[in-house]
Amino acid sequence: MFKDITLGQYFPGNSPVHRLDPRTKLLLMIAYLVAVFLVKDMWLFVPVAAFAVGATLLSRVPLSYLWRSLKPLKWILVFMFVLNLLMIRTGAPLWDWWVIHITTGGVWQACFIALRLVLLVAGTSLMTLTTTPIALTDGLERLLLPFSALKFPAHELAMMMTIALRFIPTLLEEADKIMKAQLARGADLESGNILQRSKAMVPILVPLFVSAFRRADELAMAMESRCYHGGEGRTRMHVLKFAPADACAAALTLGLIALIVAVQAIS
Repeated sequence: MFKDITLGQYFPGNSPVHRLDPRTKLLLMIAYLVAVFLVKDMWLFVPVAAFAVGATLLSRVPLSYLWRSLKPLKWILVFMFVLNLLMIRTGAPLWDWWVIHITTGGVWQACFIALRLVLLVAGTSLMTLTTTPIALTDGLERLLLPFSALKFPAHELAMMMTIALRFIPTLLEEADKIMKAQLARGADLESGNILQRSKAMVPILVPLFVSAFRRADELAMAMESRCYHGGEGRTRMHVLKFAPADACAAALTLGLIALIVAVQAIS
């Protein structure tokens, strides 16, 4: 169950997408999310999906990784699909039975919302799969650096995000080990109703929280022993620099947004 969660995982590679500046990838991810939310017609998801698939192929990340990132959301997708299918009652009726009324508008809206969620998750997963947590931290800190004049804790926020992303795979692996250990001891985690299954998760959550607090204490002690006191006066081993590839990627993303805006303005 936990091995299907790809959040925070990095797929090593030397593709053009991997070599992009992390600041570029952060800004383009925001632009990509804007493009997804700008879409109002179903068929306009075609260029957005083509852009996401093209970036995935260019990054040489197996499509199975993106599929794994979607698997934990399957119940959310089903819930959103059914909710829109039953709540939207515009268009021609397709099926009426008791309190269930399904219309063409409901089917259209349900497919639209599900596809939008899939594209959102795929785009954000691709960024984390092609960028190390340290690179993401450096890029985020550099982007937030102008706000330091307003006493905004840019370095501290970036450090917290780095630690969170770094330990997500570790905690998932720890949870998987605890679950297997409990199953080996005869624990039943899959049968019964929702309440019984929730109670069965207590023997997993308690040691997982204990392990998380222990790791946090060890990390704090390690940082203090190395005289860590924030970002003031610290230098970088790798200095971030924009390259021509960053400009090309930005042009392609802005072109996608311009295409969506222009087509919807004409229609």
